[in-house]
Amino acid sequence: MRKRQVKKAVIPAAGLGTRFLPATKAIPKEMLPIVDIPTVQYIVQEAVDSGIEEILIITNSNKHCMENHFDRSYELESRLVQSGKTEEYDMICNIANMANIYYVRQKEPKGLGHAILCAKSFIGDEPFAVMLGDDVVENHGGKPALKQLLEVYDDVQASVVGVQKVPEEDISKYGIVEPVNGKISVGRRVQLSSMVEKPKKEEAPGNLAVLGRYVLTPEIFDYLENQEPGAGGEIQLTDSIKKLMISQAVYAYDFEGTRYDVGDKFGFIKATIEYALEREELKASLHKYLKDLVQTLDT
Repeated sequence: MRKRQVKKAVIPAAGLGTRFLPATKAIPKEMLPIVDIPTVQYIVQEAVDSGIEEILIITNSNKHCMENHFDRSYELESRLVQSGKTEEYDMICNIANMANIYYVRQKEPKGLGHAILCAKSFIGDEPFAVMLGDDVVENHGGKPALKQLLEVYDDVQASVVGVQKVPEEDISKYGIVEPVNGKISVGRRVQLSSMVEKPKKEEAPGNLAVLGRYVLTPEIFDYLENQEPGAGGEIQLTDSIKKLMISQAVYAYDFEGTRYDVGDKFGFIKATIEYALEREELKASLHKYLKDLVQTLDT
């Protein structure tokens, strides 16, 4: 069988971001910055670093500024050149040249599965990646999370979902996978027998949670097109992946890296602090501030 390469990625970004109101009344949650870089740019950069060539972002009618961010801004570029700010000029030009980025609107908020279905014409008959914008993953000195999944796909030529272990109290927030025979099969890879969307912890098959990275075969669209609403009254991607397992193997991979849930306020704050501590111009001052703050809190 001829091996099929994954060259396209889909980033669902049509959500309303209600957990971050009032900030997201006018600004898409994907444009909220971690230090000074919008969260969606971290996702796009991970895709590019993983070898993805074309990216489709699923948007809605209120996400124009996200499209503008990845476009050229000739007036700003001209002003930066005139001011001699060549470093800033190069930076914004590089953003516009990161990848071939396309957009399609999800006209109704019918869930993640429906958002992925909006990408059918773009994907065609190819395997593809899905990257959720609420999950930012940092793997210092190692391969990007998506790259790890793509390497598993190259080996098994089947769908792969990215997972990590989550605390028991968080199980009900995620899709939980059920491994065949209940154990990891090869390294950090496991073949799946089922998945459960947001189960109660006492009903969950384990604590390996799907965390925002997928590589899917195009056959998933056959199931998404006929998928009935599931949890929350939405078209759930998890339900269609379960049906896909009946006709072909689906794997999970326990990817390496620190994952930040930037769709959660505390997760967003954690990401901001830890990314700031990696910045040469900020880390010394921030480290001192945090140290002083801890001493204040302890008194």
